[in-house]
Parts: sequence; structure tokens; C-alpha cells
Amino acid sequence: MKVAVLKGGKSLERSVSLRSGARVEDALARIGHDTVPLDAGADLVERLIAERPDAAFIALHGAGGEDGTVQELLEILDIPYTGPGVAACARCMDKTLAKHELREAGIPTPDWFAFNATAFRELGAADALEQIEARLGFPLVVKPASGGSALGVKLVSDRDEVPQALVAGFSYDDRVLLERYVRGRELAVSVLGDDALPIVEAIPRESDLYDFEARYEIGRTDFVSPADLEGETATAVTDAALRAFSALGCAGFSRVDLMLGEDGPEVLEVNAIPGLTDTSLLPQAAEAAGLEFEQLVARVLELALERSNTAVLK
Repeated sequence: MKVAVLKGGKSLERSVSLRSGARVEDALARIGHDTVPLDAGADLVERLIAERPDAAFIALHGAGGEDGTVQELLEILDIPYTGPGVAACARCMDKTLAKHELREAGIPTPDWFAFNATAFRELGAADALEQIEARLGFPLVVKPASGGSALGVKLVSDRDEVPQALVAGFSYDDRVLLERYVRGRELAVSVLGDDALPIVEAIPRESDLYDFEARYEIGRTDFVSPADLEGETATAVTDAALRAFSALGCAGFSRVDLMLGEDGPEVLEVNAIPGLTDTSLLPQAAEAAGLEFEQLVARVLELALERSNTAVLK
């Protein structure tokens, strides 16, 4: 098959996307496919029309690639693609919308409040911070409402740190979340098709937060896969992840990030296009399940073609 690997782009996660894309290209080539690397830019549609690939493997992260934008273009061009569809990507990318969907589905997620920049500039939202802090408590997490790789995410321990954290969040997005901090274990459940892969635990060595550096700098985090969890706890974590995957309408593959605190697992977010770098959690989960990276990539591609064929039959 001729498979276009979409990577790069102009989002803040470009460097991660390029690493994901490079690994996918190598794996596809080893499997025997003809790969067409495409750095997503203004000529993307033109190149897709010219190349006319049999399928597109999306290794884009962040705005433009993970929010339904490129998925919509691929549907217009009638090119099968990997990962969730347009609507699911849009839901996952918008953390505020995703958390509302999770809460409505009865899936535990930390309490939160969200504001856009207009609320602070024109409606005096800053005057409500005292009430927010009283309801969420400290420490709390301030994060951009969209994007990934923990960019712009800050853990604040007292009121004096909130303004700087908000400024950092608004530098990445027009909307920020203030979220109750759940002290516990950082877990990730990757879903492949209808199946949950083994749970991965991330244990940062130098921080209480699994931030960008902890995610992508080798040696900054210890990973345990499968995570050392008792049977009932592991079942609860997997169940919460699968319910979140379903509630947001995901298909193909995604990764669900959770915190395991005193009250059980709570879903932080669902990553529609999870990283596929050498430190990313999905490949580690696949390896724990006995899948080599080439087998993982082949299965993701297979799921994309199955979904496309089902859509044609309908």
C-alpha cells in the first residue's frame, strides 16, 4: 500500500510529531508499505491529491492535526485515515468540552473551572479567583484548554502562584482550566480497537507533575508497564478508560490519562492522537501486550481501513 504519513505541522508539538512520524515511517517501510512523508503545510491537500495514497497515518499532534481539522480534509478527499473521526478529535482536543462529556457520562474527572481570556480582560473573572480557590483547594493545576504534551501546565501550591500560572496558560491558548489536583499515581491506558492495552504508570523522578520534560527527555521518568496494581484496582482503571474512550466517540486508537488517588481513578483527558516516540506511553503499553512497534503500526492501519470499509458499506 501507499501510505501517507502526516507529521510536523505548525503546532507547538511539532517536534514531538516529527519524532512520532519518523518512527511510523520506518515501521511502515519495514512492513513493506510505500511511505509518503508529508510535513503538513499549505500544500498538504495539493500533495495528497497528487500522491493519492491508499491511506493516511496521522502522526500530527496539537492544533490542526489532533482537533479534527486534517481529519475533515481527509474525509473530503476520501482517504482512509488512522485514529478517531472528526467529532471525537474535536471533543478530545477541547479539554473543557471533554470534561463536561465525561461528567455527564458519570465518569470520574477532577472538579474544574474554565475561563477564556475575554472573561479576565472584560468581565472581571479575576475577582472570582478567591471563590474558585476555596472550592478547588490547593494545590491546583492550571492548564491550557487545548493542546497536549503538558505544554503550559502548572502546578500551583498557593494563591500567589495563580496569576503567573494563568499568564503561562493564556500564552498557549485563549482558554484555561483550573483543576483540582489529585495526588496519586499517574496512569495511562491505551485503547487499540475495542481493547485496552496494559496500564502504564509514569513516575517522574524530579517533579510532582508529569510535564513536557518528564515526558520526552530520556531519564527524567521511570515507566512501569504493566503498572503494579491489584486486580480490582486495575479493573476500575481500565473500565474508566474504556468508558471515557466510548463517551468521547473515539475509534481506532487513543490514550486515556488518569490519576489514581484515594477515591479511585479519575480521568484527566483522552489523547486522540497519542505520541509514538521512543518515550511515549502507547508503544510501551503495546510492548507490554507483546506487540512490537511494527505490529502496533500495522494494527492501527488495519483499523483505519476497516472503519473506512464499514463507512462505504453504510
